[in-house]
Amino acid sequence: MSATTDHAQADGALSKTEYRDRLRELPPSAKLVAKVLESDAPLSQGQLADESLLPDRTVRYALNRLEDVELVGSRYSFHDARKQVYFLNT
Repeated sequence: MSATTDHAQADGALSKTEYRDRLRELPPSAKLVAKVLESDAPLSQGQLADESLLPDRTVRYALNRLEDVELVGSRYSFHDARKQVYFLNT
């Protein structure tokens, strides 16, 4: 057996299996937001709403759920320090 397990890797990144297991229990809106972030990240909450066609409130809920299970991280935008941008922790 290697030093890394199937669920966690040495660099702290999630394995595909762990990522899917955490995502599986989340609502469809969170899954959609994660899918949008897979293809185009980092994005602000407004950009996520535009890309996913979900209301701002639903995106905010989805991001909170994704943050609760540590699938999404955030940082301040380099372009506009008033905004936060979100990315996947994979």
